[in-house]
Amino acid sequence: MVKSGKLRSGTSQKIKRWKKGHSSDSNPETSRYRKAARSRYFSRPLEKSDLTVDALKLHNELQAGSLQKSSDAMQAGDVMEDQALTEKTSGTFLSGLSDCSNLTFRKVQRYWESNSAAHKEICAVLAAVTEVIRSQGGMETETEYFAALMTTLEAVDSSESLAAVAYLLNLVMKRLPAAVLKKKFSDTAKAFMDVMTNQVNSDYSSCLRWIISCLATLLRKQDLSVWSYPSTLQLYHGLLSFTVHSKPKVRKAAQQGVCSVLRYSDFVFSDNAPVYHPAAAATAKFCCKELEQSGGSKEDTTTLHVIGLLKDLLSAFPLSSVKSCCETLLRLMTLSHVLVTANAMQAFHKLFSSKPSPASMSAELNAQIITALYDYVPSENDLQPLLAWLAVMEKAHVHLSSLQSSLSISHLPRLFSVTMSCLLSPHTQVVSTATQTLKTLLNECVAPHMAEISPVLPSTSAGNGACILKMFRIVEEGLSYRFHASWPFVLQILGCFYRAAGRQAHPIMIKSLQSLGDLRATPQFPFSGELDLAVGGAVESMGPEVVLKAVPLLITGTDDDLEFPRSWLIPVIRDHVKNTQLAYFTSYFFPLANNLKQTGDELEQSGQKLMAKVYQTLQMQIWTMLPGFCTKPTDLLASFKGIARSLGMALNDRPDLRLCICQALRTLINKKEEKAELKRFSKNFLPILFNVYNQQPKPGEMVSARMAVLDTIRVYLMLCLTFSLLKPFVASKVASIQKKAYRVIEEICGGESASCKAFVLQNLEELKTMLIDSLTTAASSSKRPRLKCLIHIVKQLNEEHRGFITALLPEVILCTKEMSIGARKNAYSLLVEIGNAFVRFYAINEYLGHVYIGLTGSVTMITCAVLALTRLVFHYKGKNVSSLELLLQNVCLLLSSRTRDIVKASLGFLKVLLFSLDVKVLAKRMFSSSYLNIQKVSGIINMNDMRRHFRSKLKSIYTKMIRKFGVELVKSMLPADQHKVLVNIRKTEARNKRRKLVSKTEEDGSDTEDETPKVKGESIEDILAETDSDSDEDEKPRKGQKKPVRKGQAWLKEGISDEPLNFLDPKAAQRVLATNPNLKKASKAEHGFKVTSDGRLIIKEEDDEDDDNTKGGTQSKKNPKRKMRDELDDDMDVEPTMKYKGRFKSSISPCA
Repeated sequence: MVKSGKLRSGTSQKIKRWKKGHSSDSNPETSRYRKAARSRYFSRPLEKSDLTVDALKLHNELQAGSLQKSSDAMQAGDVMEDQALTEKTSGTFLSGLSDCSNLTFRKVQRYWESNSAAHKEICAVLAAVTEVIRSQGGMETETEYFAALMTTLEAVDSSESLAAVAYLLNLVMKRLPAAVLKKKFSDTAKAFMDVMTNQVNSDYSSCLRWIISCLATLLRKQDLSVWSYPSTLQLYHGLLSFTVHSKPKVRKAAQQGVCSVLRYSDFVFSDNAPVYHPAAAATAKFCCKELEQSGGSKEDTTTLHVIGLLKDLLSAFPLSSVKSCCETLLRLMTLSHVLVTANAMQAFHKLFSSKPSPASMSAELNAQIITALYDYVPSENDLQPLLAWLAVMEKAHVHLSSLQSSLSISHLPRLFSVTMSCLLSPHTQVVSTATQTLKTLLNECVAPHMAEISPVLPSTSAGNGACILKMFRIVEEGLSYRFHASWPFVLQILGCFYRAAGRQAHPIMIKSLQSLGDLRATPQFPFSGELDLAVGGAVESMGPEVVLKAVPLLITGTDDDLEFPRSWLIPVIRDHVKNTQLAYFTSYFFPLANNLKQTGDELEQSGQKLMAKVYQTLQMQIWTMLPGFCTKPTDLLASFKGIARSLGMALNDRPDLRLCICQALRTLINKKEEKAELKRFSKNFLPILFNVYNQQPKPGEMVSARMAVLDTIRVYLMLCLTFSLLKPFVASKVASIQKKAYRVIEEICGGESASCKAFVLQNLEELKTMLIDSLTTAASSSKRPRLKCLIHIVKQLNEEHRGFITALLPEVILCTKEMSIGARKNAYSLLVEIGNAFVRFYAINEYLGHVYIGLTGSVTMITCAVLALTRLVFHYKGKNVSSLELLLQNVCLLLSSRTRDIVKASLGFLKVLLFSLDVKVLAKRMFSSSYLNIQKVSGIINMNDMRRHFRSKLKSIYTKMIRKFGVELVKSMLPADQHKVLVNIRKTEARNKRRKLVSKTEEDGSDTEDETPKVKGESIEDILAETDSDSDEDEKPRKGQKKPVRKGQAWLKEGISDEPLNFLDPKAAQRVLATNPNLKKASKAEHGFKVTSDGRLIIKEEDDEDDDNTKGGTQSKKNPKRKMRDELDDDMDVEPTMKYKGRFKSSISPCA
C-alpha cells in the first residue's frame, strides 16, 4: 500500500496541474458534467416527442377561446368568448405544474420525474390547463379546473389523453362542491356516457376506469329526487353493466362505484334518509339476472364476479330483494361447484356479520336461511367448507338472537347436534372451531336471555326450557368414551354451559357434575385443569352449596379419609365463588374450619405433627374462601350479623387469619349498596382493629397483616362519623394529639374516593369554621398537616368563599418562616393554590394586593411577605401582572433596611426575578429611570455591617445581571467603587468557560457570556432554600476538618521487644487502647507573627523574615482565618489590605 500523502512513482507527469497563480480558481474550464445535468432538467424523453396531433389540437382549442370562464358557466351559464391570450410565450415544458397552487393535484406533481408515458401525459394536460386558467385570470379553484377539464375531455380524441383528463377529473370531482355537480349533472353525465360508449371496446382500459369513477362520484352527489327520473336509472344501469366487465381494473372500478352509490350517497346520511337506496332493487334484480344467465353455463367467472358484488351489497338491499338473492345463491350452491359454494358462503357470512336492519333481514327470513343451509352441511373430513359452514351458522344464529331470542333458541338444538358431531373429526382445527362456535352461541344466544326462562327441570317438555334441556343433553353426551379424544374441548363447553345457564338449569346438571367428580378421582386423569375450570364455572353460577350437594367434600374433621380425595374442590371454590349466600359459609364452612383446627391441635399435642400440619393447612384454605363469599353476597342484610361476632373474635385471637378477614371486610365495605348494615357494626370492629394495629407483631408473624389492618381501618372510617369525633382533639393543648387529629382530617380531605370528596362538599362550612377557630391554638408541629388540609379545601372553593380565603392569608404568609421544612413547603403550595383560586375569580391583582399589606407590618411579617411574593412571582411569571412595577419599587426600597432578614429576603426576590422574567421585561423594570433602579441594590454596600454579610449574594446577583444584559450595561448603572467587582466576575466567568472547554464535558454551558443566555432549570425551592439558609456563603469543608471517629474502635500497643503479644497474660488488657497511639498530638496553630515569652507579637520586615526562615530552615504560615478574609476581600475586589513596610521592629501586647 502507498503511504498517505504521497503519489506512486511515475504519476507526476500524468496529473494535470494548474498554472502558476491559478490554484485558487473555483470555476473549471471544462463543464461536461454540468452540461449533462442541465440537459436533463425538465427534459423530454428521447424516445417519443410530446408534440402530438392531440396536443396541438388541444392548444388550438384553448387559444381560440373555446374555454369558458368557470364563474360565468356555473352562475349564469352565459357563453362568452374568451379574448385573453396567453402572456407567457417562453415557458418550460411543465410550466403550470411545478407551481400549481391547488392542493388537489399534489399527487400529480410527483409524476414529472416518472418515465411512464401515462404519467407524462397527465403532467402535460395539467400544465396546459393550469396555464390557460391563469391566462384568463382564474384563481385555480376546483370549479375552474372542473370546467377546463370537461372542455378538454370533449376536445381530445386519443385514449392516452382521455385517460389523463379522466384521471384529473376523478381527483378534482372528489373535492368539488356538490352544488356544482348537481347543476351540471345532465351535461357532465352525457359527456361521460359518450366517452364510455366510445372506449368500451378499446384495448386501453385506463380511460374507461377513471371515467367510471367519475360517473360514480357524480351519481353519489345527486339529490334523492333526481333518482326518480328514468334517465338517472338508465345512467346507473350503464355503470352497473361494467361490474361484469372482462378487464379486472374496469370491473373493480365499477363495483366500487356501485357500492359507493348505494351505501355512501349524500342523501343516505341526511335526516330524512330513506331505508334503502332507490336503485337497490334494480341492482338486486340485475345481479339475480346475471347469476341465472351464467350460473348453469361454463361462464363461472361471471358468476363469481356477481357474487363478489353481492358480498358488499346484500345488506343494503330491501327485504324482498335480499330474499330473492339468497334463493338464487342457494340454487347455485346445488351445482356443487367448489368456488361458487365458497363465495356464496362468504356472501352469507358477510350478510349476517354486517347485522342488517329488519328492513333488509327479518327474523323469519333469517330462520329460513338457517334451515336451508342444513342441506349444504359438508363432510366432517372436508376441512375448509366445514369451517366456512360453521362460521356462517354461528353468525346467522347470533343475528337471529338479536332479532327474536326465542326463535333463535328453538333452532339451537339442531345446530348443537351437528356441531358436537364435528368434535369427532380427525382435524384439530375443526374440533377447535366447533368448540369456539358452541361457546359463542352459549354466551351470545343463551346467557343474555336465561333470566326470561323459567327454571329448567328434567321433566320440562315445552318452551325454551325444553330446548335448553335438549342442548345440555347433547353436550353432556360428550363425556362418553366416544368423545374421549376431545374431552378437553367438551370440558370447556360444559364450563361455558354451567356459567350461561347454571342458575336456572342446575337441576339438570347434577348428573354431569357427579360424572366430573368421578373423572377427577380417576388416577392420572390428564385433563384435571380443564375439569377444575368447568367445576369452577358451576360454582360461579350455581353456588357452592349446589356443587357440594352433587360432589360432597368428604371432609368433616373426624374420621376422615387421610387421602382427602375431594380436597381439590377447596381451591376451586376459593377461586370462583362470588355473588352467593354468605350464610352458607357461616353454617357449613365456619364450623368445618373450627373442627379442622381443633383436630389439628389435638394431633399436634399427641405428637402427630405431619397430620396436624395437613389439618391446619385445610382449615386455612377454608378461611381463604371468605373474601369470595363476601364478593357481592346476596344475603348480606340477613347473614352478616350471624358472622360478625365470630369475625371479631378471630381478628383478636387468630393473627394468622387477619389477612383474609381484613380483605373480606374491605370487599364488603367497597360495595356501594348495604353500607348501613356494616356501619352498624363499626363500634364493634373499629376498637378491635385499633387494638390489633397497636400490637407489635411477634416473631414469626407476618408484618403484612398489620398493614392490612391499617387499610381496613381506613376503609371502615369512611362509614363512620369520624369528623365529629376529631373536633375535640383539634383543640387539644397536647401538640402530638393535635397533630394526629390534623393528620386524620388531612387523609379525609385528600381522599380520592367519591365519598371523601362528597364529605368535604357537605361539611365545607363546618370545616371552615373549625379551621378558623383553631387558628390561635394550632401548635407549631401541627402546621404542616393543617396547611395540607387547607390546600385540599381551597381546591374546591368557589368565589362565594373569597372571604374565607382572604382570612387565611396572614397565617399562610407567616408559615413561610416556620422551622419545619414540610410546613414551609406546604405554605408555599397553599399560596399558589390560593392564587389559582383568585385566578378562577379573575382577581389575581387583588390577591397580590392582599399580600402587599404584609409589607407594612413587623419585621417578621415583612420578611414573610417578601418570601410569599417571591414564590408568587415565580409561579405566575407567564401572566401579565400589572402591579409588578409597584412591587419591584417597594422591594428595592426594602434594600435600604437595617434588618438583615428583610434585606436577605429582598435579595432573594431579586434573584428569583432574574431567573424567571424575560430579558425585555427585566430591562424595562430594573433599568427604567422612573423606578428605583439597580443602584438601590448596590446601595447596601455603603452599610458596613451589610457589606460583608451579603457580599456573596450581591456577587451572585451581579453575575446573573451580567449574563442577562452584558457587563457594559450593568457597569454603567453601578457606582465606580463596584466596577472592580464586575471585573472580578468577568474574569471568573472567563476562567470557568476555559475550564469547561478544556474538560469538554459540556459544549454549551450556562455560564457562557451570551446576550440571552439560557436560564438554568432551577426550581423555586432551590432558590428559596438558598435564600432561607442561615449562612450567606457556600462553605466548603476545610482540609483540616476532622473526620468523625467511629465508636467502638480499639488499638493494641505493641511491646518493645520483638516477641509476639501473649493474650493469655493478665496484663495484656492494659495494652488495649481507646485512642490510636500512632497519632501525634496536634501542635498549636502558628499565627502570622512570632510571640515573645511574655506574649508580645514580633513584627519583622519581610526581608528579615525571609532571612530568618532561610537561616532557621522554617517556613512561616499565614493565619488561615486572615487568609480566608483576604480571599473574600479579593473576591469582592474592595481596597486591598495595606502591607506594613516599616523599617523597624515593634512589639504589641496581645488583647486579652
